[in-house]
Amino acid sequence: MSQEVYDLIIIGGGSAALSAGIYAGRAMLDTLIIEKDKIGGQASTTSEIANYPGVPMVTGPKLMDEMRLQAVNFGVEFATDEVIDVDFSQKVKLVKSQSKTYQAYTVIIASGATHRKIGFPGEVEFTGRGVAYCATCDGEFFQGLDIFVIGGGYAAAEEAIYLTRYGKSVTIVMRKSDFSCAKLTAEMVKRHPGINILYNTEVKEVTGDDFVKKAVFINNQTQEETVYEAPEGSTFGLFVLAGNKPNTEIFEGKIELEKGYAVTNENMETNIEGVYAAGDLRIKELRQIVTAVADGAIAATRAQKFVSEEKTKAGLPIVSERLEKRLAAQEAAGKEEKPAPTKTSAPKASGPHTWFPDAMREQLSGIFAKLTKEVTLLQVMDDAEEKSLELNSFLTEFVSMSDKLTLETIQKGEKPELEEQYGIDKLPTVVLLNEEGNYTGIKFSGIPSGHEVNSIVLAVYNVGSAGQPVAESTIEKIKELPKKKVQIFVSLTCHYCPDVVAACQRIASLNHNVEAEMIDIGVFPELKTEKKIMSVPAMIIDDKEIIFGAKNMDEIVQALEK
Repeated sequence: MSQEVYDLIIIGGGSAALSAGIYAGRAMLDTLIIEKDKIGGQASTTSEIANYPGVPMVTGPKLMDEMRLQAVNFGVEFATDEVIDVDFSQKVKLVKSQSKTYQAYTVIIASGATHRKIGFPGEVEFTGRGVAYCATCDGEFFQGLDIFVIGGGYAAAEEAIYLTRYGKSVTIVMRKSDFSCAKLTAEMVKRHPGINILYNTEVKEVTGDDFVKKAVFINNQTQEETVYEAPEGSTFGLFVLAGNKPNTEIFEGKIELEKGYAVTNENMETNIEGVYAAGDLRIKELRQIVTAVADGAIAATRAQKFVSEEKTKAGLPIVSERLEKRLAAQEAAGKEEKPAPTKTSAPKASGPHTWFPDAMREQLSGIFAKLTKEVTLLQVMDDAEEKSLELNSFLTEFVSMSDKLTLETIQKGEKPELEEQYGIDKLPTVVLLNEEGNYTGIKFSGIPSGHEVNSIVLAVYNVGSAGQPVAESTIEKIKELPKKKVQIFVSLTCHYCPDVVAACQRIASLNHNVEAEMIDIGVFPELKTEKKIMSVPAMIIDDKEIIFGAKNMDEIVQALEK
């Protein structure tokens, strides 16, 4: 066995993965968590969690952030990458992405599940035009409108309650005669004055023009149809929350699966020695955060036992040299007094941190330490606009975290040639310039806070360093792309949006013919109507083609090649 091999690789970044990371890190396993999207998984889309023991009420993102930080403190390493294949045939397991191959003695598969589409006529055609899958991401688009929630499980029950803060009415449509979630949760919904329930009912079809205008429901017992039509000039929302599909496609033929779900014993062991599965992708009765966390803890404990036995047989140190160095570096970083940044054309943040708490600044310091080139953030200001001042406050504090970052500001109309060159037609806006002072094509219209902090951090990293790894074959395609303008409409509560923004802006960082602009629909609500957007993320290419939903880099490149 080689010391270059990880003790444990965890595939996924949800609650099962983070729990496994915490237990593995505390057991002194050299652990890597690989997640292609945002850490937190589906829990990041949950507005309120009220059934996690010992925590009376917490948001999903907050709980996941705490779990991630806890894993980091135990020395767990994180990588943002997409696993495309695995090889579990040898003692050392191989986990492959497009750009590299990782090795580990043990692997925990915790890739979770995604929302399942039902397949009724109109579902695909009206996704983003009234049909939605994430209440937290898209609920605000349906303020004052009628909302239908399709499903009868935990997600449907909990998100229906959440949607009552936006909808004029909320109706749950379920195909069974009662809820499949816990009785207490079901009773909360049944007693809620703002929620109606249609039992034994399914969606027959939805129709409309630019937006959904009509839905036909059918009772599967009596075959009686119910038709809902939106008021003249209006629309409605239809949230599909009807179960999940396990993310196990790449594991077919590699571990035992049953209807797509991983088959394990009570110790989370699959049919392959040294390979475990945890969380929603596993066959089990209850899929909740608390059960995912338990799965992760059990899997990590079994992995620790396996690794210890194997290393003892091979005569290797139980604790890897790499983990010891990582923990020592963390300890040194915690004690070391960081010098104040010296280079910036904007005042540095002083006093309490408004936008970036100390814990977040500590996390970002590791990323910004990897910057090798200077990056300028250029903001066009309008001192009379509150949002311009708000963005300036955000950026001032942001650049204070690295001496490689500079904030420059110009007043609206001060340099019209630059505004034209950078295509600045709305405020507040900031663009990124590289070390030569050239426009990178990366632009943020709105304030990239909330989930979008990840986007601006990655944008700076990609301009100011070698950037995130991208497969050579994909880079070749990106460099051949013609001049394109991509607008990515986002909501700061959407956990899918940052990945689309980051992928588009990574493309722009490699090919400046491509302009990638994040637009916060909350700051520019008039664009919601103008562009006919009722779901995010939404990409508009060259002011023509619109694409809804989460897309990976290869899918985006393919769309830009047309």
